[in-house]
Amino acid sequence: MDFDLSEEQRLLKESLEGLLAEMYDFGSRKKYMKENGGWSRAIWTKFAEQGLLGLPFAEADGGFGGGGLEIMIVMDALGKALVLEPYLATVVIGGGFLRHAGSDAQKAAYLPGIIEGSKTLAFAQVEKNSRYDLFDITTTAKRKGDGWVINGEKFVVMNGQSADALIITARMRGARRDKGGIGVFLVPSNTKGISKTSYPTQDGLHAADVVLTGLEVGPDAAIGDPDNGLSVIERVVDEARAALCAEAVGLMDQSLKTTVEYLKTRKQFGVAIGSFQSLQHRAADMFVALEQARSISMFAAMATNLDDPAERMKSIAAAKVQIGRSGKFIGQQSIQLHGGIGMTMEATIGHYFKRLTMIENAFGDADYHLRRLSERGALV
Repeated sequence: MDFDLSEEQRLLKESLEGLLAEMYDFGSRKKYMKENGGWSRAIWTKFAEQGLLGLPFAEADGGFGGGGLEIMIVMDALGKALVLEPYLATVVIGGGFLRHAGSDAQKAAYLPGIIEGSKTLAFAQVEKNSRYDLFDITTTAKRKGDGWVINGEKFVVMNGQSADALIITARMRGARRDKGGIGVFLVPSNTKGISKTSYPTQDGLHAADVVLTGLEVGPDAAIGDPDNGLSVIERVVDEARAALCAEAVGLMDQSLKTTVEYLKTRKQFGVAIGSFQSLQHRAADMFVALEQARSISMFAAMATNLDDPAERMKSIAAAKVQIGRSGKFIGQQSIQLHGGIGMTMEATIGHYFKRLTMIENAFGDADYHLRRLSERGALV
């Protein structure tokens, strides 16, 4: 199998990394964190100008027809630069729902704005006791005329405060953990009945808790089959997991480079600590963990194109397990090898570790996915 990037993919990688090297140093990131919503509209506009926001959408919808590998390239670069902008929430997840199940009217209403950078989205899915199961939903959508009334609470909605629209999961019928009777709704954030409480997360991003009280939506709000939405939720979240794996690889790559550079410059007993054999062994182990993560991330990116949901799930779950293991190891070793300075807000390495930790817990940690694989007879 050929794992080399095509000419177009190399150009994408080089142009994005060049943009981020020019505009996204650690000092600039601190400034962007202070802007409304915790990210930079100017950078988002640059992403739009480079075509990044239209990357996965069909050419007929104004996009560039990119696939899982192109998203992997972008997310890897965003990870290396610790980017704050809501690419995952808007393009990968929000755009994923529109690509796979959105109506023509929904695409016409939102895709042009996403592609040009004037609209962002957020996925309101996590509930208080749902943990990682996508079908564990207590938020309800009750029929009212030809529409619905939605009531419930959603937590840790990434980009929830800034998003122009929310993608909300709600139960149409059945018990809390039934896999049937789940609907997905696309609702403007300023609709009456939506209230938000925003806060920064540990990795510097922003999330919101969302309360839905008597939220009335029309039939045009439903994405796909309003009574059987779990399959599209699972597909889009698998794509999000693969994207997070790619971002984690970028984070691990930069963590290793930063740590090795520190080992070369930090002196103890009159010599660079990188000359100590035991620390060289640690760096070598980190490199092995990184390459394992890089390989399986590419495997996950290719698996997003699989139409068989069982095969797609096993491939991406396996990737999430390895990414979780490698991320934890590289993150912890990076902090240890930096010593006390690695725990400070001024050192970049701690911010990489925080983001890796958040990715580990996004859409299922390593233990959760290992259990899913075990239940299906797969081995990791």
